[in-house]
Amino acid sequence: MVQVCLNGRRSAADGARVPVSPEELARSAAEAVAAGATSVHVHPKTPCGQDSLSARVLGPALEAIRARVRVPVGVTTGAWAEPDPAARLDRVRAWSVLPDFASVNWHEPGAEEVAAELLARGVAVEAGIWSGTGGTGRFTASPLGPRVLRVLAEVTDPDPATAEASARALLAELGTAHGRPVLLHGEEGGTWPVLRLAFLLGLTTRVGLEDTLFLPDGRRARSNAELVGEALRTAARPDPARPDPAREAGRQ
Repeated sequence: MVQVCLNGRRSAADGARVPVSPEELARSAAEAVAAGATSVHVHPKTPCGQDSLSARVLGPALEAIRARVRVPVGVTTGAWAEPDPAARLDRVRAWSVLPDFASVNWHEPGAEEVAAELLARGVAVEAGIWSGTGGTGRFTASPLGPRVLRVLAEVTDPDPATAEASARALLAELGTAHGRPVLLHGEEGGTWPVLRLAFLLGLTTRVGLEDTLFLPDGRRARSNAELVGEALRTAARPDPARPDPAREAGRQ
C-alpha cells in the first residue's frame, strides 16, 4: 500500500501545486489514486490555508474527495490545528461527516482521549509515532494500542544521509507495535531513503506533497500523482547500492 499525503501543513506559499481548497484536494486525490495510491491522508484547511479540525472545514473536504475516489480517506488531528486538548476533543465530537481514519500523534497532550473518542465513533486510528519524541513509550504502554488500525512511524530526520538509520532506530523502539501494521515514512530530504527502506522491509509507506516537494533526482514535483508514480517505480526498481539476493545466491 502507498498512501498519498496530499498537503500536510504546507500552504499555497509552498507553491501552486499544493492543494488547499476542497476542489483542489479532490482533483489531486483522484489523480494520485489513478497513479496507484491506495488511501488518502489530508489536512482540511480554512480558506486562508490554515489547518482546521472544524466540522465546517472538514466536512466539505471529505465530501469533495469522496465524490472522486473510492479509497479510504483520513485526516489529521494534529495539535497545531487545535492546541488545547479539550477543545481538540470537542472538535472531534462535533464532526458530522466522519473520515475513514484519523492520525493521532501519541506524543501530543490529549492523544489518548482523542483516539478513544475516534474509536467510539467508529473512526479507525493511525497512531502517529514521531522519532525523537516520547510517543513510542506512551504508545507501547497504551491500552488502546491493540485497537489502532496501524502505526504511522514518522521519521522526522530530514537528512538523507542519516534518515534510514533513524528509521531503523524508530522501528527498533516500536518493537512489536502491539502487533499492528506499520506505515513507515520520512520527510523532506529523508523521504526517499525511508521510502526505499519501507519497500525493502515489506512495510506500507506514503508519499506526497506533505512529505516532500521534490523527486529523488532533485526536480520539483509537479503533483502528488507524480510523487506516487515515482514511489511505485522505486518499489519496482532494484537499488544498486544493495546486494541482489538472487544474484548473490547464484554465486554460491
